[in-house]
Amino acid sequence: MLGIIGIVMIFAMVFGGYLAAGGKLGIILKALPFEMMMIGGAAVGAFLISNDMSAVKHTAKDIGKVFKGPKWKPDDYRDLLCLLFELIRLARQNPVAIEEHIETPEESSIFSKYPKILADKEAVALISDTMRSASMNYDDPHQVEEILDKRMEATLHHSMHPSHALQTVADGLPALGIVAAVLGVIKTMASIDQPPEILGKMIGGALVGTFLGVFLAYGFVGPFAGKVKAVVEEDSHFYHLIREVLVANLHNHATNICIEVGRQNTPSHIRPSFSDLEEALKGVKQDAA
Repeated sequence: MLGIIGIVMIFAMVFGGYLAAGGKLGIILKALPFEMMMIGGAAVGAFLISNDMSAVKHTAKDIGKVFKGPKWKPDDYRDLLCLLFELIRLARQNPVAIEEHIETPEESSIFSKYPKILADKEAVALISDTMRSASMNYDDPHQVEEILDKRMEATLHHSMHPSHALQTVADGLPALGIVAAVLGVIKTMASIDQPPEILGKMIGGALVGTFLGVFLAYGFVGPFAGKVKAVVEEDSHFYHLIREVLVANLHNHATNICIEVGRQNTPSHIRPSFSDLEEALKGVKQDAA
């Protein structure tokens, strides 16, 4: 919703101010299709040159994050803590029984209680792989912790690629606007014998290219890149919570302590309250009884 409001404000303030100052939209509207073709087409072409098809699809998908916001909501963090509580408790009570849950999560009665988490392959793989490592009796929990750090760093780096790709396009748009403006000036110079009134309109049309390049870069593509980056970083806290809880488990802390470590390491604006989590865990314990 905020994304849509922002776009409306950009158009209203920029063009509203232009009209209020006595500007006329006619010359902009006349030049806009051709300038957009040159600048937008060149930007898309450069984007395709610098990225493979997987990155193109990933970027197109991530643009929706500008309007949807983070994938993981506060309730999802509470559900994740409940899921990890069930898994850790079962692993300690019956190490053999946990194997069916981490080897085939899609068939697990525990994972199936949390369909949104189950649908996220990275979260499920992170949980399953780490708990499998724990079942292999790793002598050094710090080694597993280091592996998790490297894995999440690689995942975050991959997830950030759309943001970097969009920012690269934003950085290039002003220069592409200058290219379009120069072409407009070249066209104007070829008609230097025309009256000043006509030359003025042609020069104005050429300057639309510079305006459009800067407008798209700083009004749209750059903010889109920043928003995608912010959402990706926000969602990464979900995987960090998994890391914190499972590393605490590797250090043989009590199950409740492991869960509290994860809760405390969750950013405050998405952190479930102690009472809400306690209530949810009571429900989990009652279901297991």
